[in-house]
Amino acid sequence: MLSRILCLAIALIWLPLALAAPQKPVQAESENPSFRPGKPLSRLSVREALVLGVVEGVTEFLPISSTGHLIIVTHLLHLDTEQVLFDRAGEPIWYRKPSEHGDSELLTVKLATEAYIVVIQIGAILAIIPICWSQFVSMYYGLLGRNPAGRRLLLNLAIAFLPAAFLGFLFHDWVDHNLYSIGAVIFALVAGSCLMFVADRWPRIHAETHTYRDELSPRAAAFIGLLQCLAMWPGTSRPMMTIVGGYFVGLRPGAAAGFSFLLGFVTLTVATLYKGYRSGDLIIQVFGWQNVLLGILVAGVTAFVSARFFLRLLLEKGLAPFAWYRIALAVFLLFVM
Repeated sequence: MLSRILCLAIALIWLPLALAAPQKPVQAESENPSFRPGKPLSRLSVREALVLGVVEGVTEFLPISSTGHLIIVTHLLHLDTEQVLFDRAGEPIWYRKPSEHGDSELLTVKLATEAYIVVIQIGAILAIIPICWSQFVSMYYGLLGRNPAGRRLLLNLAIAFLPAAFLGFLFHDWVDHNLYSIGAVIFALVAGSCLMFVADRWPRIHAETHTYRDELSPRAAAFIGLLQCLAMWPGTSRPMMTIVGGYFVGLRPGAAAGFSFLLGFVTLTVATLYKGYRSGDLIIQVFGWQNVLLGILVAGVTAFVSARFFLRLLLEKGLAPFAWYRIALAVFLLFVM
């Protein structure tokens, strides 16, 4: 099994190299006669949009870190450079316009790609709706006061979401500037694997006192929400932390994965709306509608298939296969990157 997991890690990382088109610098209109009105300013090709969509969709709800994989892939595609992007008049594009506080930043290829990746999460968000449809219906009736279990689930989701919303708002920019590196990802992959092995054995370690449950208490939901905050470190994985948290509070594997999907739906929706409000117009301006819609579509289809696969494998094998995959990927990165 370990050899197959290692092969999968190598294949997923080398996929961008096989599909990526040769990169050319982004130039101002006066320096690049190929610019035409209405043409995107992006150096993102259709093939690269496909790769980013596939990697986002496949990894978003698996406990292997979508952010870590996307950092690796954007590095291999040379989409993590600090090269400034220009508009069609040859002027640099502001990511944050100058203010009286002096806080300003020009739009670079790296910043544009990071925003693009967040925006195409819309596809992964939509993929969760058919998978968790019964829970959504239950929460809807709970909101109307006709389903107590649905109301409790809705309350638990709100409790689990609040810590990440608060800390994410405070530390989002700091994380982007200090932890988006291959070294940080490698460390988090290994540390997360160790935590997953512990969680997988948790019921056996505490066999005398451990009891399975299918529903969370508000206190347990708060604990999972606090663990989700640790996933701000790239390479850790939001699904990994929430599923591990579910294991620790006694949820059955299927229930832990289900709550992780629902919490991911809420968290990703808010993050995508925030990023879309903050820089959505720039993403369209830079990458064009074609690449944005393509990324959303591919991410949605692959996320739906990946989530269904993950549920089956989790119920059959537990977290161990994904922990071994993370270790294999970390070793591969350590020697190759």
